[in-house]
Amino acid sequence: MHRSVYDKKEVGASVVPFNNKMNVSLKYWKEAATLILAARASCVSVAPRSAINPNFDYEVLLLKRSATSSFMPNAYVFPGGLIDDADFSSDWVDIFKPFSSLPGFGLGVVQQDPKTRSPLFATDRIELGSLVPGEVAFRICAIRETFEESGILLALPQGRTGQKTGELPGAVQQDELISWRARILQEPKQFTEMCRELQCMPNIWALYEWSNWLTPPDLRRKGRYDTAFFVCCIQDVPSTAHDKKEIMHYKWEDPMAILSSYKSKAVWIAPPQFYELSRLCNFLQLEDLHQFAVGRGLQGCERWMPLQLSLDNSLVSVLPGDAVYPENPDWTDNGVTFPFVEKSDLHEKVCALHRLEFESLYSITVHVNIFPKYKHVNPKCILFGKSTGYNTSNH
Repeated sequence: MHRSVYDKKEVGASVVPFNNKMNVSLKYWKEAATLILAARASCVSVAPRSAINPNFDYEVLLLKRSATSSFMPNAYVFPGGLIDDADFSSDWVDIFKPFSSLPGFGLGVVQQDPKTRSPLFATDRIELGSLVPGEVAFRICAIRETFEESGILLALPQGRTGQKTGELPGAVQQDELISWRARILQEPKQFTEMCRELQCMPNIWALYEWSNWLTPPDLRRKGRYDTAFFVCCIQDVPSTAHDKKEIMHYKWEDPMAILSSYKSKAVWIAPPQFYELSRLCNFLQLEDLHQFAVGRGLQGCERWMPLQLSLDNSLVSVLPGDAVYPENPDWTDNGVTFPFVEKSDLHEKVCALHRLEFESLYSITVHVNIFPKYKHVNPKCILFGKSTGYNTSNH
């Protein structure tokens, strides 16, 4: 049972059968949640600090997907997966008492304009039959999937959220958690049953909103996913065990080490993971990352759907804020129209840059010179000499 480095609190509700099939956007993509889980490293290098050896005091969990996975086989990913109706179950209202009577179960009020809020969080789930807000359900999903895939359970004793230490009521045996994990892998709704039986609740207050990525429409043949990314910082690297089904291997490494492994073709990570790991390179200390996530989390985030342009020798994936990114992209179709730009002008005459340039599966260059929205940070690409990315945010 693992808690946040600095646990938070609270929230509220009531009850009815949830029917996510009424969510019309789901005919184009599926909703998901993922967790960037950072833990204090057991030992920190004493080598002199440099741009190439920055000496992080924390590590991040990555899981290797099975070779038989239908989506991104053999890729290293953050733990996470598809939302399940059970994550919106009204049973959570009782499990989270007394916090379920508070707005957003006590997560706090996001300051973002509701008109620009990501649909993942802005969708009225009450109309779909659930009194569990999206901000809560997607955190439950991320915690459940992390437990399923890695055996790491982020939970607190029922009714108590302010504590930094302390275990679940009674001694919960590891064998008992292993048994519950197997049941939850078969049926996600068993997660609520486990929490009720063990008198615990998912520690949603330890997860901070970080980003939201939507798979591009040109990749819909492989499945599209609208995914909420959260960050959680814990005190030490916990016991970890992959499920030997969807996940075949795991690794705890600092962000720079993972990027180095990617560059050397030892591992493959998808563009969102590359981008987010590059953002983490702004933070060498776990406490700095945690404090930033706490302060930024209630600012909200916008949904990013990368759109691709083919150049002569590379592929460019543009992101919101780039000068050639459409003002009103079609989220659902392939018919993306870019402002007319000569290929030779894509770097020289475009002033606002926010893009990834791919020369191969293992060579990504980040180009970003815009100020990040919602008090976020840009990637810090200190490993890759030819990157034009730099951070314009103060924190």
